[in-house]
Amino acid sequence: MRGFRGHGGGALGCAIAALLLAALTACQREGGGTAPDRNAGATAASPTPVVTFLARGTCSTRGRAVFHQVSCRSEKAAALVLARYDGPQAQGPLCPERTDFVLHISERRPDSDENGDGAVPQGYACMRNLEAPHPGDPGGGGGPRTIVGDCVRPLRQGEVKETACDGTGARAPRFKVTAAVRARSVCPADTDLYVQLGGGASIGCARRL
Repeated sequence: MRGFRGHGGGALGCAIAALLLAALTACQREGGGTAPDRNAGATAASPTPVVTFLARGTCSTRGRAVFHQVSCRSEKAAALVLARYDGPQAQGPLCPERTDFVLHISERRPDSDENGDGAVPQGYACMRNLEAPHPGDPGGGGGPRTIVGDCVRPLRQGEVKETACDGTGARAPRFKVTAAVRARSVCPADTDLYVQLGGGASIGCARRL
């Protein structure tokens, strides 16, 4: 934008500036200005942090009802977290195959965070014992998943229950899962029973013992 030159321009500029200053002062006296922020300088409240309780690779104690996260080097450590997922187990991913047991974690959202625990969302942790026994191993008779190498016995019509292959369980094994496939037609010819496994290869081919 080009500037204008002329005689008396300085006096005219001063007169306009004076009028603008007077108008601004009048607006402020009538309450037309911006109201001061009463909370200016106050520290905003920090949101409660979301803490991953029993994250993958951490360890826990083992009890009947209460589990505590501890260092894996602690003498109280009893189980390792193989995987950790948020939400209900029925709607989430499957635990790794050799998981010994599953811990269901209740949601916790404290009003304040004085001890640093923060909020803990609902979820579940897939756990493996640091020492034997390992019921999640093939043939171990337990764990949240039935995998190749596991043994089962008929429970009721259309249902089976996993049991230890070495016969140490309450009931003797009747069938052993020898393969995991995507379709029944792929199972070996000597297959006597089809077992629902879950996952990608969701069909277990089992033969009679």
